[in-house]
Amino acid sequence: MSQTPPSQPLLTSPLHARHVALGAKMADFGGWEMPIEYSGVVGEHTAVRTGVGVFDVSHLGKATVAGRASDGSGLTAFDFVNATLANDLRRIGPGRAQYTLACDEATGGVVDDLIAYVKSPEEIFLIPNAANTTEVVRRLVAAAPSGITVTNQHSDFAVLAVQGPRSADLIKTLGLPADHDYMAFATAAWNGNPLTVCRTGYTGEHGYELVCRWQDADELWGAILRAGEPFDIKPCGLGARDTLRTEMGYPLHGQDLSLDITPVQARAGWAVGWKKDAFWGREPLLAEKAAGPRRLLWGLRQVDRAIPRPHMAVFDTSGLDDQGTVIGEVTSGTFSPSLKIGIALALLPPATAEGDTVFLDVRGRRAAFTVTKPPFVTPSTR
Repeated sequence: MSQTPPSQPLLTSPLHARHVALGAKMADFGGWEMPIEYSGVVGEHTAVRTGVGVFDVSHLGKATVAGRASDGSGLTAFDFVNATLANDLRRIGPGRAQYTLACDEATGGVVDDLIAYVKSPEEIFLIPNAANTTEVVRRLVAAAPSGITVTNQHSDFAVLAVQGPRSADLIKTLGLPADHDYMAFATAAWNGNPLTVCRTGYTGEHGYELVCRWQDADELWGAILRAGEPFDIKPCGLGARDTLRTEMGYPLHGQDLSLDITPVQARAGWAVGWKKDAFWGREPLLAEKAAGPRRLLWGLRQVDRAIPRPHMAVFDTSGLDDQGTVIGEVTSGTFSPSLKIGIALALLPPATAEGDTVFLDVRGRRAAFTVTKPPFVTPSTR
């Protein structure tokens, strides 16, 4: 008789003891035991929208692509990444970051969405999602020519996200650079140790992601909380991060993007360099774009009181008696703390139009929702 292999123990961030001491509710997130909430999702969400919050997102992957091809072609790490990942790095230069996608060569489905930091033509730093880091690195290693190395640095660096309208004030209080543009990063030293401060985030608010050495994270976290006291800072869990990103319509890999959901379907075509000669999945994605996708990602806003959840079926009629036709599926759904209503992202037929009414089967009753284009709230990222 075969035996079920034992499950792998959850990985922990360098701030695990801090989270436990703060009474955080912990849960499995991409194989990592991470804080879901401390004092409550709504309060943490509100702190980020109105003041400032700090997230430990050290579970995010980290990898470096470095070097130059040894065949005399002059191909740099920059060129290699640009020929594999979907977005066009030529749109930016050193000192800037870019949202991009690793797509499957055969299908165009999304292996992962990630951030690429251009440090120099011969060094690109990548931040993939936690659960996908190994696969992204594996694919890059398999494709890399001699002379270009791809190094998984998942546990070499920690990432702390300081987000909210008061985030710049807090960063300046720490003596760190805060005035650079959105999607730009600055290198700095904190207590004599290297630190990268990037104007990025996953909340829609003005914010920063601080990439520090793994061993420096505990001290930096403490300093952020102390510096943030005048701004009523809150430590925030991944529950608030999810409600914040859903209000903005930002996709979550594994729900709104996946190997089965292409950038064209997810309205992420803006992160594809369509004019590039090469990137993974180029041919199937060009074909899908030309033909038109079979489904598109839309926002849903409650009409009837209801909280949508992932995988709920979307119907074209309200009556349970006639059943109606299933026309789509919710990919992300939650209660919006900012709007005090249920909101969702859902894959719907391409003929769907903004303002249409659709219906979700919520615990045995049909609830009406209006089709809309995210974001659901006004962003202040820039």
